Amino acid sequence: MLIYIVKRIMLMVPTLFGIMLITFVVTQFVPGGPVDQMIALLEGHGGPGSEVAGSSMYRGATGLDAERLDELKRLYGFDRPPIERFLGMMADYLRFDLGTSYYYQQDVVDLVIARLPVSMSLGLWTFIIVYGVCVPLGITKAVRDGSTFDVVSSTLILVGYAIPGFVLGIALIVLFGGGSFWNIFPLRGLVSDDWAELGVVAKVLDYLWHMVLPITSSAIGSLAVMTMLTKNSFLEEISKQYVLTARAKGLDERTVMYKHVFRNAIIPIITGFPGYFIASFFTGSLLIETIFSLEGMGLLAYQSVLNRDYPVVLGTLYFFSIIGLVSRLLSDLSYVLVDPRIHFSSVDRHG
Repeated sequence: MLIYIVKRIMLMVPTLFGIMLITFVVTQFVPGGPVDQMIALLEGHGGPGSEVAGSSMYRGATGLDAERLDELKRLYGFDRPPIERFLGMMADYLRFDLGTSYYYQQDVVDLVIARLPVSMSLGLWTFIIVYGVCVPLGITKAVRDGSTFDVVSSTLILVGYAIPGFVLGIALIVLFGGGSFWNIFPLRGLVSDDWAELGVVAKVLDYLWHMVLPITSSAIGSLAVMTMLTKNSFLEEISKQYVLTARAKGLDERTVMYKHVFRNAIIPIITGFPGYFIASFFTGSLLIETIFSLEGMGLLAYQSVLNRDYPVVLGTLYFFSIIGLVSRLLSDLSYVLVDPRIHFSSVDRHG
């Protein structure tokens, strides 16, 4: 297994390099870059994020002299050849120096750290709810396959799956956020304005109070996939010969289900656990964050692309690509942990 892990880590390097190279090349051809946007600002045509995508460097420079334009290029590092800029950027990234945001004028690392609490709150609670609800629900549905409970629960979760999260979020705001019916839950932020003045218990309750609507909107769509995966995995195992043999020996249904079926049926569910768990800390939902006025990673990514904030775009891509590659490796290794029958010896021998 050690050789397999080393090989996977070695493959991560060219994969990560390729991801960054392709993205960097694409950014060189996207119109309306930071220099164009600053020119538009200086000429009074708008600010960062304004619509300058149709302008070219030549047209944008018509109101500025060559010396001022060269200063702007040096300010953003565009006075150097692209290959030099890319290699310099990667050298900085190896030290986890992700640069400074053009738009926010903050270090990218500090900017990410400031936005992570929102994404972590949404992702982690969604993760807990999805696994905490779907696994027992899926098992129950498999045991009671075809019953009224199975049919009704399948209908409800499929309806929830069919409703987009942002649509559900808007409906919840209208119903419970002081729209047209009840004013029960707050509409913005992770905590109240007076959160720092509250006691420990009151702080926890205030935080959970703010999270109810966005987490509900975020989690509902994921329930159907995980529930049906759990159900189908258990149904497949229940139909196998060893289950019939265990029942023929006189074992009670509970023992058959949780001692024999469970450890085999849970494998495809558990193996996705590491990747999903890690991703839940760092992913953001643009629409959910926008609807509930939460400044998380989803909104940051969108604004960075819109504003051509390349240090944030490339820096966060580098960081999250590493997270994604590591989580994929952990997902593969989890197969061995949950099922000793699986090993990587053949992979180690044949590459």
